[in-house]
Amino acid sequence: MARLVWTQESRWWLREIYSFIARDSQEAARRVVRGIYDRAHLLVEFPEMGYSYRRRADRRVRVFLYGRYRIVYEHSQDGNIYVLGVFHGALDLKRHLRLK
Repeated sequence: MARLVWTQESRWWLREIYSFIARDSQEAARRVVRGIYDRAHLLVEFPEMGYSYRRRADRRVRVFLYGRYRIVYEHSQDGNIYVLGVFHGALDLKRHLRLK
């Protein structure tokens, strides 16, 4: 079975989301981050959820929505799911997502 792996960058984005929302409400920040985390874990069972962002022979990057946030992930050749980042819908993915 596939594993869900949070990259260092995706963990950074989650902390940023939490910090931003926590300025108004720590409880709301916890709910949002927990919701993102729980929603992303659906990818273990359904790794093709969401829509294709970039498909090349060596990468299968997809985007999965949770409320106003986009969970960007790669269904890797090794079968695991790598969360590359979590972005607010207003952000330009091309500018903030670092794909090699």
